[in-house]
Amino acid sequence: LTRGFYFVHSYHVKCCNKEDVLNETVYENSFVSGIQKDNIWGVQYHPEKSHDAGEQLLRNFANI
Repeated sequence: LTRGFYFVHSYHVKCCNKEDVLNETVYENSFVSGIQKDNIWGVQYHPEKSHDAGEQLLRNFANI
């Protein structure tokens, strides 16, 4: 998804293994915004506050 998502920029994850990074976001600086390791997925943003894009992302997670 390439649409906008709601972030709280004061916190971010530092991923040790580059192969676990799903995506990065650039907002003043580049930071990891999505990771995946085995069957665990995580995102830095708030899909529940991101309107249509967030709803679609949550549907995608539910369909995995």
